[in-house]
Amino acid sequence: MNKTNSNISIRWVYLTIAVIAMLFAGVLYTWSILKAPLSSEFGWSTSTLALNYTLAMTFFCVGGLLGAQLFKHVGTRIALIIAGILAASGFTLTGLLQGTSVAMLYLSYGVIASMGIGIAYNVLIATVSAWFPDKKGLCSGCLMMGFGASALILGNAANALFKSDIGWRTTYMILGIVICIVLITASLFLQNPKADIALPKPNIKKTSKEEAFQQQDYTSGQMLRRPSFWMAFICISFLAAIGSSVISFAKDLALSVGAAETLAVSLVGALSVCNGLGRILTGTLFDTIGRRKTMLYANILTIGAATVTLIAVSIGSLPLCIAGLCLTGMSYGACPTITAAFTSSFYGMKNLSTNMAIMTFTVMGGSLIATVSNKILEITGGYTATFAMLLTLSFVALVLNIFIRRP
Repeated sequence: MNKTNSNISIRWVYLTIAVIAMLFAGVLYTWSILKAPLSSEFGWSTSTLALNYTLAMTFFCVGGLLGAQLFKHVGTRIALIIAGILAASGFTLTGLLQGTSVAMLYLSYGVIASMGIGIAYNVLIATVSAWFPDKKGLCSGCLMMGFGASALILGNAANALFKSDIGWRTTYMILGIVICIVLITASLFLQNPKADIALPKPNIKKTSKEEAFQQQDYTSGQMLRRPSFWMAFICISFLAAIGSSVISFAKDLALSVGAAETLAVSLVGALSVCNGLGRILTGTLFDTIGRRKTMLYANILTIGAATVTLIAVSIGSLPLCIAGLCLTGMSYGACPTITAAFTSSFYGMKNLSTNMAIMTFTVMGGSLIATVSNKILEITGGYTATFAMLLTLSFVALVLNIFIRRP
């Protein structure tokens, strides 16, 4: 059968729909705002709520693995419907919490809602990426931008609703229902490219001898046996740890250097905007200058972000804190884009959904370190020791980054 390119333009429509769906799925990144009423009403400690964020990131990754299997066996539509139902159920149950046990928060938000969002995340990326073999970085960047921008839009909306007559319980339920509606609506439109559609081939730029390798499709088992995978996995986990830690206490961090309540909330949004910008910028760089330089630049940016924030908290400087939050947002935004583009370019498209789900466990690695960061914060009563640790990890990541080679 002759292939046709008559339906290629529809891929931009699919990308737009997926970006909107990712925007609502990215509600997980608003945790520094969503946790506020829980802390006030139930008196749960910083480390207790930080553990919920770690669980959320863990089951987000588990959901990604489940999403990969659903994507293969039942397709995009059914997988997204399941994701929507889980997200709605998790947020609704969170809104019904009575505070008798934090375990219910861990189950509702940390497990059920996060697993649903993880399924949606993986399925949306796998479906839309198949339409953009020639623009892996740009596609990943746009999708990740939507996911990261959620804190600005949904975060501020949730914060406003918390302070209104609606209250936090109803707000949680509304969030769950809206996310469910958006994901189910997206499922009605998105589909994989058919075999008779001729998609543009990737323009492979051999920017260095090390990167000039013959691309092929790797199974998950083959990928896991490659040193390149483990170096990239640990490197991205350490880089993600800086952003994951800051997201978990961004509002409190701003307040600690003298920011007003309204400014602190706005800075969480600014962090989100920079997160989104970092994602799409990284995707563009990936397509333009190649994997190696993009990852090194992202690593250097992360070192700069941790350094500036460390100085800010050490001397109590609000301007430097604002700069540090913006740099952190951009550096954290680079991580998921690099993860998606790196996995597809190094290990192929055939098994992308499963391989991507495995590589996404870097988010869990980063969130585990974020829990340690919050514990250090609780013990020391300040942010200096926390950011000293995070800065050290960013330098370790740079060493690993330098040695990543062909798969």
